[in-house]
Amino acid sequence: MLKDFLDKKPLYYEKIDYTRMPRVYERVKSRLKTPKIIHLIGTNGKGTTGRFLATALCSLGFKTGHYTSPHIVNFNERVWFNGENVSDEVLDDAHKELLGVLTQEEADSLSYFEYTTLLAMWIYQECDYVVLEAGLGGEHDATAVFVKTLTLVTPIDRDHEAFLGDTISKIAKTKLNAVQNRAILANQNHKDVYSVAKELNDEKSIEFHRVDRCIDVKDAKNIKIISEKLSLAPYLEDNLKLAISALNSLDILYNVDNFTGSRLFGRLTQLNKNIVIDVGHNTLAASSILSALQGKKYVLIYNSFKDKNYKEILNILKPIISSIEIIEIVDERAEDIKVLEKVIEDLGIVHKIFARIDKNKSYLVFGSFSVVESFLNIYKAKSE
Repeated sequence: MLKDFLDKKPLYYEKIDYTRMPRVYERVKSRLKTPKIIHLIGTNGKGTTGRFLATALCSLGFKTGHYTSPHIVNFNERVWFNGENVSDEVLDDAHKELLGVLTQEEADSLSYFEYTTLLAMWIYQECDYVVLEAGLGGEHDATAVFVKTLTLVTPIDRDHEAFLGDTISKIAKTKLNAVQNRAILANQNHKDVYSVAKELNDEKSIEFHRVDRCIDVKDAKNIKIISEKLSLAPYLEDNLKLAISALNSLDILYNVDNFTGSRLFGRLTQLNKNIVIDVGHNTLAASSILSALQGKKYVLIYNSFKDKNYKEILNILKPIISSIEIIEIVDERAEDIKVLEKVIEDLGIVHKIFARIDKNKSYLVFGSFSVVESFLNIYKAKSE
């Protein structure tokens, strides 16, 4: 039932009505009980940071929800509760209840992401904590309407520039304007992010704390232990650090065992001995992957949306690419294959259309959630 309802909604809009979600929420908020919310904003690393934090909170006995997006294969991946994705039955029941609260006009007008954000919060009403990940931006994101206990800011970089701005300063301001009272900043690659944070502190008395000042010597040792146990790449270790800084800020004691099973699928995940998959899709993600996988060559299974700077992404990854195999993705935003091939040729990289996996080669599947989803569907079909 929920699936049929969501299938009628477009996933993406050329123009977004920023007044719609606040207006609808204002009318229904008296019917919705909201737990303590830890908001996640930034460009990369929101999903893994959120899962590290949510897993620890759950392990410590708190009823915990983690709302993340997009999903790779099943919508249920977006709504995690107490250690697992919620069932279709839970989603459908919540959908029925939510439709009883919204008017028909409101239900129909809300975007895919706006509606699913309200749906998740409806499911999470009895939680102690909800780790709530922003979808696009911050200030005008559907997740920004709720009262937050704390905001975590992952590294901010260029992405979705048509919506967020064409400079780091503009993008940072759009994202950091979502902070209501206090936030912890992950280590940032751009000084402009810190400058914007200082401006907001001066204008609105918002507290911004840098992650390294929220971590002590014992935490640093714990991070190394957890990282070794979970085989974390350096950038994932940074996300773990941000999650632990949140626990410290909330005065919640933890131990290394609270993070068992906290790896989020699709983030430098070793699918088997010769296939690594990652849902990254921008230059910051490409740089992180280069750092994590340097010293070895991979066949890159790849595709891209038109609005991504794929030439720069591929140029960053070039030192670890032996060749590229373009995989088809069914999405109106996908770049024309001929255009993509021309860019690859200009970079001097051997390429062809993806057909099958050679067990004697190492593969990196990267480009977007859609690329990973398409690959997993093919991989699963050929494995059965």
